[in-house]
Amino acid sequence: MELHFIEYATIAACAMMVGISKTGIPGLGILVVPLMALVLPTRQSTGILLGILILADIFAIIYHRRNARWHHVLRLLPPAIAGIVVGYFGLKIVSDRQLKPIIGAIVLLMLGINYLRMKNKDRNLPIPSPYWLAVWLGFMAGITTMMANAAGPVMIIYLLAMKLPKTEFVGTAAWFFFVVNWIKVPFSANLDLMTLQSVRLDFIMLPFIAAGALMGIFFLKRIPQKAFAGIVQILAFAAAIKLLF
Repeated sequence: MELHFIEYATIAACAMMVGISKTGIPGLGILVVPLMALVLPTRQSTGILLGILILADIFAIIYHRRNARWHHVLRLLPPAIAGIVVGYFGLKIVSDRQLKPIIGAIVLLMLGINYLRMKNKDRNLPIPSPYWLAVWLGFMAGITTMMANAAGPVMIIYLLAMKLPKTEFVGTAAWFFFVVNWIKVPFSANLDLMTLQSVRLDFIMLPFIAAGALMGIFFLKRIPQKAFAGIVQILAFAAAIKLLF
């Protein structure tokens, strides 16, 4: 795999952002998808990014090994696995260009619902039960992560709705994606998205992933809970707009 300096530099910057997003600021990682696509073909960038995500997941679960709310992880996994299977077959007939606007519209809709819930919290605005919300969003997360590595905003919506403290928010997301990303490996290898060359490049990026993971821990400790919720919503909104256009 022959890459020029600007391509290596961009991938290294993306690896650092993934590290930050995995341990400290969920949602930042979604910015990586369009950046990687700027310097690499879409399918090639998808495979390389999956390896980077898995390596960053390892840092995240080590640090957040006691911070996950496992009932949320276990509730989300079955529909997410079903979504991965659908996404696997979808990659054969639907392009990521067709999928991204759909994801963006769903995320904007869910952000709008979440905003109304917060604005009308004293009026008991009806919302789906946690179970059905998990089924719907877990399934969408599975499809979007398989087809575009873009499930971050979908997961943010679910965790915001569950009103988790910031450390449990990040820890739950870390363990969910650690499991999901490993499940994606055989599907991605079968589609030639993940190859020995892409894995080799992923390990070259390991120092940048580690640096980003440490930065994420630093930021998480210093961001107040209210600011944390605001930041992840802004990042999810920005990602949704980017996916739409």
